[in-house]
Amino acid sequence: MKIIQIIDRFFELYLSQQELDKTIDRIAAQLNRDYEDKDPIFIALLNGAFMFTGDLFKKVNIPCNITFIKYYSYKGLSKAHEVKKLIGLNDSLKGRNVVIVEDIVDSGITIANLLEDLEPLKPESVRIAALMFKPASFVKDFKIDYIGLEISDDFVVGYGLDYHGRGRNLPEIYKLIENKV
Repeated sequence: MKIIQIIDRFFELYLSQQELDKTIDRIAAQLNRDYEDKDPIFIALLNGAFMFTGDLFKKVNIPCNITFIKYYSYKGLSKAHEVKKLIGLNDSLKGRNVVIVEDIVDSGITIANLLEDLEPLKPESVRIAALMFKPASFVKDFKIDYIGLEISDDFVVGYGLDYHGRGRNLPEIYKLIENKV
């Protein structure tokens, strides 16, 4: 088992590049089929979703737009109960089909805030594409339309996800080893 250290914590390999790539292929195929002739706008959440978004967009072959927003809801290993909007939306969404692109949905608080922010902009539709979903952590009541993988409630890092700003550049996803000294 591959083990890495980031700052003061140890993590073990959880999802390989091959598993991630296969998952992204499946999501892209679904999006290409569902949004053919619909000209969607994708809204990617920074910072975490940048790698997923980049790889997904290499496989999305329909006419579309993309924009990026930044919400902040984590501090270290802990989920914040308050979501801060750091970079907002500049594109008009009125009458557009919107796809939110997120790396991981755990509690759902960040996406719930974004959905509230999008409602007054009057999009035609809003769907959510998440690379990973933690059903054990989910506390909100909205549908995730495209789920890549359901994962356990472990803290994960890599492939855009970080621990104190580190580890985003890893091509795989690792989970925290609680008892490693």
